[in-house]
Amino acid sequence: MDTDAEQRLPTEADASSVCRKIAELAQTYDIAIGTAESLTAGNLAAMLGKAPSSGQWYRGGIVAYHESVKHTLLEVPDGPVVSEQAATAMARSTASLVGAHLTIAVTGEAGPQSQEDQPPGTVWAAVYDRGDVSTECKHFEGEPEEVLARTMAFSLDTLLRHARKRAHG
Repeated sequence: MDTDAEQRLPTEADASSVCRKIAELAQTYDIAIGTAESLTAGNLAAMLGKAPSSGQWYRGGIVAYHESVKHTLLEVPDGPVVSEQAATAMARSTASLVGAHLTIAVTGEAGPQSQEDQPPGTVWAAVYDRGDVSTECKHFEGEPEEVLARTMAFSLDTLLRHARKRAHG
């Protein structure tokens, strides 16, 4: 997104548009997609599930809102759950559990208070792509609802970018 777009709060219509593009790539290039979510609490899964022909390419997702679920189900190592290591473990484990080629995992602090030593608005995302994992950290300003909206947009844009890379070599 450009700077002006990052200042504007993303809408559900924006997210739906990105999901349609992801759906087209996933269907055309046979990309199985999965999600692992913490602060987005299943919203990524809901948006992807509404996209065209999602039953053919969306394998599913894990909502691991509580840290105990991250540690037990998604094999996140002991330590902070708002971290690069946590996002990486979430992406790898979910890809294995749901049988996805491409999986995005997102964990973070929406605020207003911090549960760990990370400031509110800190978000870690990890993308698993057939064995390789790339990570990115973002810091979003605003109220919890604004952090969530920006995290959703960032996550879907990241997934689209990786789907395009996978589709076009």
